[in-house]
Amino acid sequence: MLLRSTLIYAPAILLTRISALLLLVIMTRMIDQNHYGLLTLVVTVGEMTDVAVTSWLRISLLRLGGKGDISKGSLILAGQVLLATTTIALVISAIASVLIVPEHWGEFAIAVGSYLIAGSVGRFALTILQMQQRHSVYSMLEALRSLLQLVLPIAAVFLFQRSFLAVSLGSSLGMLIAGITAGIVASRHIVPGPSRFTRQEFFAFGAPLVIMALVGFGLNSAERLFLKVYYDASAVAVFAAAYALARQPIDMIANAINTGAFPEVVNRFDEEGPEASSRLLSQLMALMMRLCLPVAAMLVALSTDITRLMLPADYHGRFGLLFPVIAFSVLCTNLATFVYGVVVHAHKRPWLLIIVNFVGSVGTISLSFLLIPTMAELGAALALAGGSVAALASCVIIAQRLTPVPVPWRDIGVSVIISASTGLAAALTAALLSHAPPILPLAAGGSAGTATFFALICMFYPTEAMLFIDKVKARLPILQGRR
Repeated sequence: MLLRSTLIYAPAILLTRISALLLLVIMTRMIDQNHYGLLTLVVTVGEMTDVAVTSWLRISLLRLGGKGDISKGSLILAGQVLLATTTIALVISAIASVLIVPEHWGEFAIAVGSYLIAGSVGRFALTILQMQQRHSVYSMLEALRSLLQLVLPIAAVFLFQRSFLAVSLGSSLGMLIAGITAGIVASRHIVPGPSRFTRQEFFAFGAPLVIMALVGFGLNSAERLFLKVYYDASAVAVFAAAYALARQPIDMIANAINTGAFPEVVNRFDEEGPEASSRLLSQLMALMMRLCLPVAAMLVALSTDITRLMLPADYHGRFGLLFPVIAFSVLCTNLATFVYGVVVHAHKRPWLLIIVNFVGSVGTISLSFLLIPTMAELGAALALAGGSVAALASCVIIAQRLTPVPVPWRDIGVSVIISASTGLAAALTAALLSHAPPILPLAAGGSAGTATFFALICMFYPTEAMLFIDKVKARLPILQGRR
């Protein structure tokens, strides 16, 4: 089941991540470093506000609204709440713009406001498709969104000006178009009927998520704000570029697994009980480590060539240890969110995640004060890593008290061996071509690492490898039919 859902959602998530990376490569060359840093802060403030004010609604809807046939009453109630919370988010973001970027607060507020409106529409519509179990449609519309959010910002820069505002408005327009399209498609399968939950139940489930987001600001994005305060937007740009390059490939895999797994885990918890869901979560953890660790190893091994190829010269030589530290942080965050955090959601006790986020925020903010003033971008990465470890540790403790998740130690050990071998093969191959243009060592190292990964997977997991091949073959006629 996990492999099937991963294969369904992987193409859309892959396109989304590729789109984000391409936009990084293009925009770091089309707008100056200061404006790229401001663009990063737009996304940071937008995400922080969205998570605190509107994102909880989508999680609540997934958990309380059921799946399959979604009633019109449930969506009307959720839509009314979304409208109110988005309005609040716009006010909060305007105030934050004045405090964080006083030199460009007007443009910054417009950019963040557009981000919030487009995001609310798009994610709400896509959530409905996810609830309806229309996985292929969801995947296609996510692919559309990723394409629009690549093309429209580039067009905006050419047609208007080379600024963070033009890029941000183009990206928001892409999200809005995809969201409206998803809403139209989803509306055709909504059934008449009352809401499956009351407004009180909705808020009772969502209130802890809001508090969790508020106390989690430090864990999620504090290091970028500290960089802006202690240095400038260009320091934010360097850190954000390294974070995007080190995070996106790992997150792509983890999100592909989780997007289909989350509804299945909570549904199995409701229908078969905690033990059944914990076994599935153990399999999810094993699959995540099996796929994500080798990706992280290759990123670290090829970080110099990736930087040389993907970013302009003024970013080179400033990354150092950023890649391994950020990759480690992302792995910890994904384990906390997609494995142990799901246990808390399955028990419908999201308020416990407030503790997790609070611990992580305290760790990140404390380390930011200590490390960023003297270590700049590396200090920000270390602060993020410290907060991620603290959050993971607290989430493990809480989840194990609710429903223990068996840790697949053998799978993790094998994954470490596979990832070390993969990274070593990539590094040694790339080193042989170190004086060549970056595309050559990157392609050679990536190919060697990938070949090593698949060879070891077939050796350690022959049954799963054959199942993967069969699943891919089974989907090929469908893809050919669509063409």
